Amino acid sequence: MKTQPSFLTFLALIILIILVASKPYQQTFDKISVHEFELLDKDGKQRVSIKVEDDGEVVFRLRDHTGAIRLKMGASEDGSGLVLLDGNTDSGIQALAKKSGTSLTVLGKDGKKKVY
Repeated sequence: MKTQPSFLTFLALIILIILVASKPYQQTFDKISVHEFELLDKDGKQRVSIKVEDDGEVVFRLRDHTGAIRLKMGASEDGSGLVLLDGNTDSGIQALAKKSGTSLTVLGKDGKKKVY
């Protein structure tokens, strides 16, 4: 003799599925360890990356929707740097802090670089 689930069991199962499916998924971590971090947009294109290069420099890059780098920050044993790139991916602002000295380079509207 086959037993069939009762209507109340079936109803309880449906309610349980609805409750589980409607609860937002949220998970927190105290620490995440990875060799490289990538953030992708809805189309699967890389927009942000953080990684350690082969020479040991840590590099953070932000990309626009075409994949062009628009911001780059790096840190190495020699110092650190920040580059803001313009619409042509030219270095609009470059700030370097190295053992040998600190510099700030700005690309003016006239296309000339000014180094401070």
